[in-house]
Amino acid sequence: MTKLSVNINKIATLRNSRGGNVPDLLQVAKDVQKFGAQGVTVHPRPDERHIRYQDARDLKDVVYTEYNIEGNPVAKFIDLVLEIKPTQVTLVPDADDAITSNAGWDTIKHKGFLVEVINEFKRNGIRTSVFVDPIEEMIEGAKATGTDRIELYTESYAHEYGLGNLKGIDPYVKAAIKANELDLGINAGHDLSLENTKFFKENIPGLLEVSIGHALISESIYLGLENVLNMYLQRLK
Repeated sequence: MTKLSVNINKIATLRNSRGGNVPDLLQVAKDVQKFGAQGVTVHPRPDERHIRYQDARDLKDVVYTEYNIEGNPVAKFIDLVLEIKPTQVTLVPDADDAITSNAGWDTIKHKGFLVEVINEFKRNGIRTSVFVDPIEEMIEGAKATGTDRIELYTESYAHEYGLGNLKGIDPYVKAAIKANELDLGINAGHDLSLENTKFFKENIPGLLEVSIGHALISESIYLGLENVLNMYLQRLK
């Protein structure tokens, strides 16, 4: 079975937009695990516009499944991860001002940097994953960095699937086969949803884990809206 790690960044975005502690990020982390998620993911950014660095620290005592911290390994991020020692760190090459992650690593160009960072995390017993596009050369480059896993950047697949183009999964299948040959674990994430996750899982050999946030939180609003609205109507009778 492929594990589901729930990215709770959007809960922090909603909380921060109003101030206070509603919705309660720590309670949501507890609940998604209680409801069956096998992991919790956060992606703190330097401006802390959603997940704050203190959130990442506070979650350490709440997450009893797999704790995955994603981010660009700048010095502040590295220090945070080494302090918390989560189950897994996922290295993502996003710019400070990126709205969301939009590209995988060039694992050949940045090999030296990635080797240094990954070695430091592994010395501290933290599993490492490198965010990559579905390009076989980048998978081979990831292997050379010493990472334990890759995370396939699935935006392209999700876009093509939404257009009805099932061939959009082909590069991911090839990348997964290459990762399996190299004994690299396979994670995946970005724009996966209720609509497209099943087909992806069925076609990617050795898929260990998916990280899903934006779609899952949005779908939870859609699917829960009628129930909550009716609860309000009952109270207003």
